[in-house]
Amino acid sequence: MRHTLIALMEDKPGVLNRVSSLFRRRNYNIESLTVGHSETPGISRMTIVVNGDDRIVQQVARQLSKLINVTQVVDVSDKPAVIRELALIKVRAGHGARSEIMELANVFRAKVVDVGKTSLTVEITGTEEKVDSLIGLLQPFGIEELARTGRVAMVRGGNGGQAANLQP
Repeated sequence: MRHTLIALMEDKPGVLNRVSSLFRRRNYNIESLTVGHSETPGISRMTIVVNGDDRIVQQVARQLSKLINVTQVVDVSDKPAVIRELALIKVRAGHGARSEIMELANVFRAKVVDVGKTSLTVEITGTEEKVDSLIGLLQPFGIEELARTGRVAMVRGGNGGQAANLQP
């Protein structure tokens, strides 16, 4: 089963290394890892996606929460959450293909963010399924380059910041 963990941690050097080392020591592959600032100064928010059974992921989450500088860890896999991903897709686009690629982008509410002589770069934000669908439809044109963020997740509802929304 795929699990999405959200970890809040102090924004200090070496914290990401300690987190990834914990997964490495457990021989667990991280499918995606996204880190950025949170609404609280000095606190970063990390979204980690892993495959595994509930028991093992819960054990890893408990060990993760014991790391120095980690303030909170929650498995949001079974919680109502907003989950999004961003992708930049550079597609080969000869003169005949440009309009078709732009129409596909419009259908997916994506944006063409760069136009080159022989390519278009499309930006899409949405669920992984939506991103995968657009990539599949653009594949026949020839994808020259692809960059994906991985999941970013936030629990739905609540009347406050991280403490209100991330109850274990």
